Amino acid sequence: MRLAAETAGFVLAGGRSSRMGADKALVQLAGRPLISYAVEVLRQAGLDVCIAGARSPLEAFAPVVEDSLADRGPLGGICAALASTAAQWAVFVPVDLPLLPAGLQVSLLERAQITGAAVTACSLNGFTQTFPAVICREALPALRRELEAGRGGCYTAFQAAAGALGLPVEVVPVEFLAQCGQLTDERGLPPALWFLNVNTAEDLCRAECCLGGWHHVS
Repeated sequence: MRLAAETAGFVLAGGRSSRMGADKALVQLAGRPLISYAVEVLRQAGLDVCIAGARSPLEAFAPVVEDSLADRGPLGGICAALASTAAQWAVFVPVDLPLLPAGLQVSLLERAQITGAAVTACSLNGFTQTFPAVICREALPALRRELEAGRGGCYTAFQAAAGALGLPVEVVPVEFLAQCGQLTDERGLPPALWFLNVNTAEDLCRAECCLGGWHHVS
C-alpha cells in the first residue's frame, strides 16, 4: 500500500545506548543491524524513510537528517525531522522497537488523516505507548518550545503541542484494531511483543527468540 505524498517516515536513532554498551542502531539482531528493522517497517508501510539523531554513519540504510540537536534526545530528533520535511504527517518509530508490524504504522496514519489529531499514538493494555507516533507538521513550533525549555519528555511535549494547537492527542488501543480485524501481524506475534524495547543484551536475546520462533513455525 502506497500512502499519500504528504507523509514521511523517520527512524529515531539518537539514544545514548548506555545500557547496551554499543550503538543500538548497529547491534545485530538475527544477523541484521537493528536499524534495518525500523527502516524496513516504515518502507513496508509505503513511506519514504529518513533517519534522525544518528550517532554512527547510517547513510547506507536511509538518508540521514542533518541534526544539530542530536544531543537533545528523541525530542530533538523529532524537531529536526519535522523541520526537514514539507510532509503534513510524519510517522516516527524508534530504532529499538524491532518487532513492530508495518500495519500498525498504516493504521495510525490513516487514523491521523481522518481525525486531524496533532499526535496519534497507540495504547496496549490501557497504557499509552509514546512510539510509534504520527505527528502533524504544525506541532513543530510547540515541540521546539518544550525542547528549548528543557522539557525533553516526548509524550509530555506531544500533549503540550496538541494543547497549543487546540487539537487532540489521539490514542488508539491496539487490542481494538486487532479484535476488529483491522490489524494483523503476519509473523503471528501477539501485540504485547510488538512493543518489546531492546535496551540491553537480555532484551536482544528475547527479541531474537521471538523472531526465531516465527521462523521456526513458518
